[in-house]
Amino acid sequence: MASPPAKRSFVGVGVDIVKREGPLALYKGLGAVVSGIVPKMAIRFSSFEAYKGYLKNKETGRVSTTATFFAGLGAGITEAVLVVTPMDVIKIRLQAQRHSMMDPLDVPKYRNAAHAAYTIVREEGVRALYKGVTLTALRQATNQAVNFTAYQEMKKRLLAWQPDRAELPSYQHLIIGGLSGAMGPLSNAPIDTIKTRIQRAQYVPGESGWTRFVNVCSGIVKNEGYAAFYKGLTPRILRVAPGQAITFMVYERVRAWIEQFRVDPEDVANAGQSE
Repeated sequence: MASPPAKRSFVGVGVDIVKREGPLALYKGLGAVVSGIVPKMAIRFSSFEAYKGYLKNKETGRVSTTATFFAGLGAGITEAVLVVTPMDVIKIRLQAQRHSMMDPLDVPKYRNAAHAAYTIVREEGVRALYKGVTLTALRQATNQAVNFTAYQEMKKRLLAWQPDRAELPSYQHLIIGGLSGAMGPLSNAPIDTIKTRIQRAQYVPGESGWTRFVNVCSGIVKNEGYAAFYKGLTPRILRVAPGQAITFMVYERVRAWIEQFRVDPEDVANAGQSE
């Protein structure tokens, strides 16, 4: 009976990658992330605000915790379908290549994000960019539902504890943004692991999404054990939490700036009546 693969920490994996492929290999897939981050964030926050507007109490204008949760779910699904799934497929394919980025003669199959997208579409069709879209939508939906709900609740508590403040200072947005950002990965680590394995594999014609899902899950349990569903959780938290901290801080500053230029429709109507 084959022994299970030895467990390695993410630091050990990083050292191994540097030894085999060079330090630049730690940045594989960065192009896909950078090119997708702006549209992803734009879609996430604009759709969240839109869904929140639909779900708020029409009489009081208040947004309940439940409404925030479902607005986050909707925002996660929207960004997953429009941006995140193709971006993840490209990123994962680039990261899965084992080649030395220090050796110019070691030419990989995918040279960069744009070349990876072109090659995947040419060889496997456009649908290959949407492999794992259901699991990606589920991951992003749970991520953003937990993320936005935790952030908004912590924000309410901090404002209640500081009644003299109309708005929180940036450093507090930074802290609660990081804390809420860490909760998403904790809530859906198995989903992310299964999704990554599915997207990393080559497209098999005629194979249904359910078959891929079952094969990946059974393979993980059989070869690596149930703990493998939580592989990569630590580096994912270390990546996501700081990013969410900065994102929420910037979001709050931009939102406050936009609010300064917002015109109340009632003021416009009153001004028209007084003329």
